[in-house]
Amino acid sequence: MELEIYQVDAFTKVPFKGNPAAVCIVEEGSAVTDDQMQSIAMEMNLAETAFVMKREDGMQIRWFTPTDEVDLCGHATLASAFVIWKKGEVAVDQPIQFQSQSGTLICRQDSGVVEMDFPALKAVPSATPDGLLDSMGIGSGIVSRSCFDYLIEVDSESVVRNCSPDFEKIRKIETRGVILTSQADGGSPFDFVSRFFCPEIGINEDPVTGSAHCCLTPYWAKKLGKKKMIGYQASQRGGIVEVELSTDRVLLKGSAVEILKGKLFL
Repeated sequence: MELEIYQVDAFTKVPFKGNPAAVCIVEEGSAVTDDQMQSIAMEMNLAETAFVMKREDGMQIRWFTPTDEVDLCGHATLASAFVIWKKGEVAVDQPIQFQSQSGTLICRQDSGVVEMDFPALKAVPSATPDGLLDSMGIGSGIVSRSCFDYLIEVDSESVVRNCSPDFEKIRKIETRGVILTSQADGGSPFDFVSRFFCPEIGINEDPVTGSAHCCLTPYWAKKLGKKKMIGYQASQRGGIVEVELSTDRVLLKGSAVEILKGKLFL
C-alpha cells in the first residue's frame, strides 16, 4: 500500500521556520492500523504527523507524536488543511471540516492565511506541583492548569526567551506539557510570547503549538482586555499565531509552506 505524504512548515511564510508537520492522506477504502500510524510518526520524527482519512461523511483527522497519539494539534491541522486545498480536494473558498477526538474542527482560508476554529481551553489557578518551577529554572511564576497542560506566567519576556528547562524534571510532573508565557515587551508587535515543553509525549520543545494557544488566548484576553491578539512562540524556529477569542471558541490564524511531498510505502 502507498500513502501520499507531505511535510509542511506551519505558522510561517518562510521555509524551515514555524513548526514542521507530516501529513499522510489515507484514501477512502484504505486501512492503516493504529500501530502503523504510530510507526510512521516515529519514522517521520517530527513534533506531529497528521493522518487525514477520507470518509463518506467527510474527513477524519488524527495526530501522532513520535511516541503517542494526542487529542488536539493545531499546527498539523493547519498543515493538513493547506495540503487538502492545494490538492484541490476542496475549493479554496470552501471550509474544511475535520472530525477529531476534540470534536469538529473547521478551517477556512483567506488570501493564503488559514483560520482554524478550535475549542477554547480555560486555564484555572492551580497549586504549584513539586518541582515545576525548578524544572523551568525560575524562582517564581503564576501557575494555572488547563485540561492538558500547566501554564506559568512570568514577569518578563526575557525570562521566557532565556529559559533553559530540565526535561528530565518535567517528565516527573503529571502533565502533557508546560506552557511558559509573559506579556510581550513594550513596543513589540506581539501581545504575548510563549514557549511549550512536552517531553512526556516525545517532544522536548514544540516549535509552535496551536493547542497551547487555545489556552493562551482566553488567558491573555482576560488579562489584556482584548479579543484579537498576536502571539509569538519564541522557540529556536519561532512562529507567529494570530488569535481571536469567540465565546467558547478560539480562532487561530497562520500561514504554511510546503517543504516536500512523496509516497510512503507500507
